Amino acid sequence: MPLKALSDILWRERELLEQLLFKLEVEQLFLITGRTTRLPLASREVEEVLETIRAAELGRTVEVDEAALALGLPTGVSLLDLAQAAPAPWDAILLEHRKNFVRLTAEINELAQSNRDLLATSHRATQETLMNLRESVHTYDPSGAAAASTSGAQLLDETF
Repeated sequence: MPLKALSDILWRERELLEQLLFKLEVEQLFLITGRTTRLPLASREVEEVLETIRAAELGRTVEVDEAALALGLPTGVSLLDLAQAAPAPWDAILLEHRKNFVRLTAEINELAQSNRDLLATSHRATQETLMNLRESVHTYDPSGAAAASTSGAQLLDETF
């Protein structure tokens, strides 16, 4: 039955979204703790899950169209439209899938935005630190005393 096949693929997509949420949380932990040496690995794992989700979405599109045709609906209908046209218990099952997709998508969007904000903050802090280092570099004046370097051109006496 097309509705069973659709439900199976929706379960698989929900599992993948849960996995994506987990990978984003791992990425966020690295960002929060400042332990960024493993951040590229965490980011790569996020991308791998996203690729798997994209592939699953293609399969879902096929199953949605088959279920729609079985219910006398046009292809390309929404999950809500399918749920409203499906007989019991499939209507409740599809509505539950939809509710969880909405929840997971909201959580993923929120976490991804938070990670982007953390990355931006980290980048700004690094830039500020580098600027402060440049301004606080000390050299020595002709008498041997420490002096702040200037940003202009400097002449070096190489006769010593």
